[in-house]
Amino acid sequence: MSGTRVDLLIHGGDVLTVDDKGTVVPGGSVAVRDGEIVAVGRDLEVTAAEEIDARGCLVAPGLVNTHTHLAMTLLRGLADDVDLQEFLARVIPAEAALLNPRNVAAGVRVAMAESIRAGVTSALDMYWFHAAAEEAAREAGWRLHGGPTFMDVPDPADTIVYGDRLAWAREHLTARTPAPGTRPVVFAHSAYTLTPAQLTGIGALAREFGALLHIHASENAAEVETVLQRHGKRPVELLESLGLLGPDTLLAHAVDLTGAEIAAIARTGTSVAHCPVSNLKLGCGIAPVPALLRAGVTVGLGTDGAVSSNTLDMIGAIRQAALVHKAGGDPTAVGAEQAVRMATIEGARALGLGGLLGSVEAGKRADLIVLDLGGPHLTPRHDPWSMLAYAAQASDVRDTVVDGRVLMRDRVLLTLDEASALRELERTE
Repeated sequence: MSGTRVDLLIHGGDVLTVDDKGTVVPGGSVAVRDGEIVAVGRDLEVTAAEEIDARGCLVAPGLVNTHTHLAMTLLRGLADDVDLQEFLARVIPAEAALLNPRNVAAGVRVAMAESIRAGVTSALDMYWFHAAAEEAAREAGWRLHGGPTFMDVPDPADTIVYGDRLAWAREHLTARTPAPGTRPVVFAHSAYTLTPAQLTGIGALAREFGALLHIHASENAAEVETVLQRHGKRPVELLESLGLLGPDTLLAHAVDLTGAEIAAIARTGTSVAHCPVSNLKLGCGIAPVPALLRAGVTVGLGTDGAVSSNTLDMIGAIRQAALVHKAGGDPTAVGAEQAVRMATIEGARALGLGGLLGSVEAGKRADLIVLDLGGPHLTPRHDPWSMLAYAAQASDVRDTVVDGRVLMRDRVLLTLDEASALRELERTE
């Protein structure tokens, strides 16, 4: 690449590529052109329009949040220390009263500020008024995976009656202009807010557009019992019977599973978004992630919304995922490297975007983070996987890059007015 001109060169830091071999490039460089990584290595002979000096830092893939509700920043602290059912009883009426496109955009801007500061470069966002969220993300240059949400409840926040939702969603999906590193997404809330016939229709819509189908499933025992009483099958059993499991389906939570359901998830190539912080806080239990991994299931990592987890800190979620499964007595149940992979390449694969996101490799989109390793809690540095999983903090993220564009440099947000976003959120009513 001698003499090649690139848009951005990040150089001098240890590069944790998260490729299949787990390659680490000490004192390495990452060259970016047109939003794509074009080279990773040492002593790259290129000229760059913009450079980031990463000496004393760790360069890693941006973190992929595989399940969240970004604009729930509007409701943070509203439903703490309650179970899932009481949580829903408080949140759903509050959403109906509060949500509109302006407020959702305000909530998303604050969520993006928090996420960018925590090294999150990409998020799968299930929520009302998805168009407002997507526009806010476009303005900030942040990678948001959004789309129409289906939830058959009285007084939906967007006032679109269920009978009109399929046509509304089809119109959105038809008009959608795909961006590099994204795909269409259709969100079905759950088997307890949608009937089997509705789920079947939503699944058909997703297949029509080659979309990812994302749905809450088996978040706790009470949800499982509700679905069993209504439909005669547990949530995952119901989805399988409807033909809705498969490589284009991503289940959120998957806490209360039987061995047969784990086998069905694995057999069909269905993926899971693991949300350990939210699951613990709501008393839902601990998802059987080690069993899912042994079965060959792709497991990504998510924060859930800021009203159920109170934070969008994916580094904290990595630590929780690496720790909570050791409670059964096996310290190897989910190791540091596995937890980091769940937040990066496995999350990208869960979205069906593993060829474009989730690792620092030539040909992938340039979603990158630089962590400052100068803090005492990161010294000495024996193993980058362990350091990131067990010692790093969101505040260690110094620079965040999405699609080759620097969104945060030296901890200063460049594409988002954080103070204005916070003021706007405070004015929502």
